[in-house]
Amino acid sequence: MGEKIAIQVDDLTVAYNYKPVLWDVDLKIPEGVLMAVVGPNGAGKSTLIKSVLGIIKPLAGSVKVFGKPYRKQRSKVAYVPQKGSVDWDFPTTALDVVTMGTYGRLGWIKRPGIKEKKEALEALEKVGMLPFRDRQISQLSGGQQQRIFLARALVQQAEIYLMDEPFQGVDATTEKAIINILKDLRKAGKTVIVVHHDLQTVPEYFDWVTFLNVKKIATGPVKDIFNDDHLTQTYGINYKVSIQPS
Repeated sequence: MGEKIAIQVDDLTVAYNYKPVLWDVDLKIPEGVLMAVVGPNGAGKSTLIKSVLGIIKPLAGSVKVFGKPYRKQRSKVAYVPQKGSVDWDFPTTALDVVTMGTYGRLGWIKRPGIKEKKEALEALEKVGMLPFRDRQISQLSGGQQQRIFLARALVQQAEIYLMDEPFQGVDATTEKAIINILKDLRKAGKTVIVVHHDLQTVPEYFDWVTFLNVKKIATGPVKDIFNDDHLTQTYGINYKVSIQPS
């Protein structure tokens, strides 16, 4: 693993209505890791992702993407939001949603052409959704919708992928398909950061983990820091890890 830092967070504090959601968080995420962000509800996991993306303005601190502000690195970052935050009734097809992922590279004036459509179809094939390319997104199941959003992120050809609970409400087959794609991204040298809630699968799915509960509890390789002590500190109850990292 190289020394290059994909995302650096310094002294990040975020508050909603004067209540701190993230408090003085320092974080260095190396390039080329597949990282889970874990912690209880209200721990600030989604807020951390949105702070990296500049969606939320912090009270204090800074976030750098490959050493620069996000606005200068926008084309290098792809984002898969929580399914619940998306208007699934919007009248558009699966292929159109995925093709939208190419807009960042094209700019708003140039329309997607044959090359972009081909890339979108390849991304749909990669996530097993090619037969559904002309289907309205509102007619897809939760797992299928999540695969479409993953395909949209893939077509952006980013360096960093931020995903907010991509396994939420999907079936086991979809979960396995998604994690295989995320592992392929990591093998290709990409950095993948996933808000994740299933502690049992952390050692199997991820090689890096950040424990968060308003403050950063710990961050590092799963094999080194995914343990009872950090789980107990993060969740405030005695935790026993029934699946040990291999």
